[in-house]
Amino acid sequence: MFVLIFFLGACETFTVSPQPFPVWTVIPSRTPNIVTATPIILTLPFTETAVPGITVIVPATPTNTEIPTATSTPIPATGTATPILTITAVQSVVVNILGCDTSIDITHGMGEVTNSYVTVKNTGTVDLPNTCALLRAIDEDREHPDKQVCINNLPAQYQVTLKLTVDSTFKLNTAIQVDTTSNDVILLRVDKPSCTDIGLFGGTPSDLGVVKPIE
Repeated sequence: MFVLIFFLGACETFTVSPQPFPVWTVIPSRTPNIVTATPIILTLPFTETAVPGITVIVPATPTNTEIPTATSTPIPATGTATPILTITAVQSVVVNILGCDTSIDITHGMGEVTNSYVTVKNTGTVDLPNTCALLRAIDEDREHPDKQVCINNLPAQYQVTLKLTVDSTFKLNTAIQVDTTSNDVILLRVDKPSCTDIGLFGGTPSDLGVVKPIE
């Protein structure tokens, strides 16, 4: 009987040698999102929704469904107004005492009277209806019926010469005053401390009571 004794220097149980055990490494993670201060804008209109770290803008839900209607607004006129020329009427008179003379008035039972010759000129732009001239004297006695003489109308830019008479004192230098009125409104009052003899100015005017254009 033979006994075989084998001494093994090495022992391999696999026909193919296994590969070295791999060293596992950590799988790299995905790059994280970068969050900035500028929000991500999608579309308008929006409302803000708070998300930790990110501000997200989502469309807002309309709440007013009313459809606006057009309103007619009147357009103001832009035309330029045409100025209207306004002419202001002016009342203006000029009174000239031409002179005086004296006489005896037997008709009215008076002695000496003073006659004054006055020219009234309408230098205004309107006619003067019921124009009168009234004579007063400082030494006047009784009222003479011809101390005031009137005409129905004195047109603008026309004149008239009137003879006025007052009862005065015999041989006394008479101071006189003449009031010119229109419809009983006094337009002008003039006076003379001494009325010069009308004879020095060519005598008594021949156009007494005649309305004529201003000379």
